[in-house]
Amino acid sequence: MSECILIVGSGAREHAIAVALARSPQQPEVLCFGSARNPGIAALASAYTTGKTTDAVAVARFAVEHQATIAIVGPEDPLAAGVADALWSAGVPNVGPTASLARLESSKGFTRSLLDTAGIDANPAFERFTSMDGVQEWLDRFPAAHVIKDDGLAGGKGVKVYGDHLHSLEESLAYCEELTAAGRPFVLEEKLIGQEFSLLSFSDGTTLRHMPAVQDHKRAYNNDEGPNTGGMGTYTDADGSLPFLEPNDIALAQSINERTIAALREQCGEPYRGILYGGFIATATGVRLIEYNARFGDPESLNLLTLLESDFVAICRGIADEKLDSVEVKFNAQASVCKYIVPEGYPEAPRKGDDVVLPSGLPSAVTTYLGAVDEKDGQLVATGSRTVGFVAVGSTIAEAEALCQQACDAVSGPFFFRSDIATKPALDLRIRMMKELRAR
Repeated sequence: MSECILIVGSGAREHAIAVALARSPQQPEVLCFGSARNPGIAALASAYTTGKTTDAVAVARFAVEHQATIAIVGPEDPLAAGVADALWSAGVPNVGPTASLARLESSKGFTRSLLDTAGIDANPAFERFTSMDGVQEWLDRFPAAHVIKDDGLAGGKGVKVYGDHLHSLEESLAYCEELTAAGRPFVLEEKLIGQEFSLLSFSDGTTLRHMPAVQDHKRAYNNDEGPNTGGMGTYTDADGSLPFLEPNDIALAQSINERTIAALREQCGEPYRGILYGGFIATATGVRLIEYNARFGDPESLNLLTLLESDFVAICRGIADEKLDSVEVKFNAQASVCKYIVPEGYPEAPRKGDDVVLPSGLPSAVTTYLGAVDEKDGQLVATGSRTVGFVAVGSTIAEAEALCQQACDAVSGPFFFRSDIATKPALDLRIRMMKELRAR
């Protein structure tokens, strides 16, 4: 019997998931339950409905009605809302952890405590607060080197870093007071200095299969300036590492992921079946964890699923059945670069409703993923967030970056993108920084 796979979510990440499923020799039927109608996914799906992706009952009902055999939950909010739990209860296996295990992402304090209890040496100095009691004293320990994190999900906007978003102790205290007044627990952490990277792993609760390392770019504008976004672009290298990392950095990140999954099983009594996304930082003294996400990243997934050579359907089945150890997981040994086209004004006051004209005649090494777009009378229209992601592959980062740049340049209209992602000057800056840090 062929698989019938439900995708929950409707962004470019979910479009990349749909494209990877469609490449499978098993030719599965694809379903989608999204918060909006993504034309790219709709072209590949036999059934597509829109609604609240956090409505666990509605998602499970749609899955059962269309006889889904596996579900893949894309965004974090449905996982935190227990969509995976509802799907399992309805007899639909799920690539995505239960709400209890998704606390890795939905509670910063839970994750820090989990690592501490398990003896996993990856945390900075930290403490969780539910009131202002002791906050001043903690900040006095790290007056110009601290990070304040909303403990829960905040759409990527709950983290403020001293020196980037906060410029005085008064501003830091004010943000803590704002969180306290809103009834939001928060975590104070020591600010770490180094280069960030992501290491994602497929997990069936026992076996992990690691993906190539990726570096994301959160700031809206070139040279890492401007407000934070969901991610303006990402790149990977042909060797599965990144130019500024050492082999031991990758090994450490993989080990931290493996030990975290084992700790979750031991402390929570159930297997973590899904994608474990480790956000790490390479520092002068080793690799530390910045945060965990309980699903594919966006844009990271655009690179990784483009590079995936193995049968994605077989991987999903291996995860759901806890038999990942018997499934081949292989990635194309090429570099990749992803850049997002976004509307003018993004992320704070983005334009909406502009026509999106995709370039024609792109080389086969470039893949186009649709994000925040609608279709009206056969024309793509921007809806206000990250619009289109281009992923280019090549034998080197430079080759992939040049192809990606050409694709982005070919999009006209009131849109912009980061032209510096994965360029030689940007990479050289990161390599030089890490060399100087390690030499101290």
